[in-house]
Amino acid sequence: QVQLVESGGGLVQAGGSLRLSCAASGRTFSSYAMAWFRQAPGKEREFVADISWRAGTHYTDSVKGRFTISRDNAKNTVYLQMNSLKPEDTAVYYCAGSGAVSGGYFNDGSYTYWGQGTQVAVSS
Repeated sequence: QVQLVESGGGLVQAGGSLRLSCAASGRTFSSYAMAWFRQAPGKEREFVADISWRAGTHYTDSVKGRFTISRDNAKNTVYLQMNSLKPEDTAVYYCAGSGAVSGGYFNDGSYTYWGQGTQVAVSS
């Protein structure tokens, strides 16, 4: 069983930055695909970014050039560096992980393990 614990959320002004962290338990973290999703009030959960075990990455179009996903396998941690934040980035951000991503990296159904979420609020 893998447990994921997010941290780093908070309130920031538009244009500011935050770095989210997701700490994973378990000895097989380095072989897991990891991702960040977010859910804004009244909206469905959406894909933000993912990083494969080989450190290949994908981003949703709205965050390209502003967000960077990375991983530190020695610390069993995945990060989401968020720069130039906008009010529309306001959401609960969730970390997700899976040993195999069979339904597409952008599909939340492809991930087995989920964190509890961390709130990000961006004021205008």
